[in-house]
Amino acid sequence: MATGKDRQKQLAREHYERQMSRRIEREQKTKRTAIIGSTVGVVVVVGGIVAAVALLNGGDTPTDAAASPQPSASTPESASATPAAAPKGFDAKTSTCDYAADTAGGTIKDVGKPPTKVSVKPATKTLTFATSQGDIVVELNNAKAPCTVNSLEFLAKKKYYDGSKCHRLGSDQFPMLQCGDPTAKADGKSQTDGQGGPGYVMAEENLQGATYKRGVMAMAKTSAPGSTGSQFFLVYGDTGLPAQYTPVGTITKGLDILDKVNKAGVITPGPDGTGAPKETVEIKHVTISGKS
Repeated sequence: MATGKDRQKQLAREHYERQMSRRIEREQKTKRTAIIGSTVGVVVVVGGIVAAVALLNGGDTPTDAAASPQPSASTPESASATPAAAPKGFDAKTSTCDYAADTAGGTIKDVGKPPTKVSVKPATKTLTFATSQGDIVVELNNAKAPCTVNSLEFLAKKKYYDGSKCHRLGSDQFPMLQCGDPTAKADGKSQTDGQGGPGYVMAEENLQGATYKRGVMAMAKTSAPGSTGSQFFLVYGDTGLPAQYTPVGTITKGLDILDKVNKAGVITPGPDGTGAPKETVEIKHVTISGKS
């Protein structure tokens, strides 16, 4: 039987959802009348709460990520456009991936597209983010998310992430740090953080039974399927996100860094409590090891 406290929590969640919905409507209206370009956001619903994590990724901002996730740090706000043809998932018969042009708008750092031929071996690979706060190491699930791992490896070799800053720190309701926009300023002032991407998108992977608990690295996206790009979020708490974001790996080192960044808080909190982190996390370099 629901208690009075449970009812209060439910009412609070419904009130918050209404607030965020109105906020998104206002932002979308502003975007439609703006003269300068189009913004692309992602809207993520956490346990019925529209999180403010823009899991954007050229077409997306935890983050529906992250992918923030406008993955903004609430989950992201739906993109205004989708790829002309949604990318196909991994083809096990031919061992190929499909990377489609991102037509959703946003700022692009074009380094080309990844090779389409991939291998699911080895089953895992090790990704290391050398950051201004120390190394964050992730064990990537190459067996279940080969196209995503292949993309990350390609972008790392192209130095796509080098010098980029993690632009969105989540709240208690959405405990994650969103990164992967190479154009983000993460200064608490920029209105375009979370809109950058590589110019291509791919299908989501490894979604069956996916959960986003402490230690998970997942990819940000928009509300549209097949909108995963370069942005990702690192989870330092437990979230109630729906299984829509590719869980690409598990953090094996660096959770203490995320805890430290979280403790410092955000520069200018938005209505949802999220924002650019006070403790700047700049990705100096990315390496991925593990050969088939």
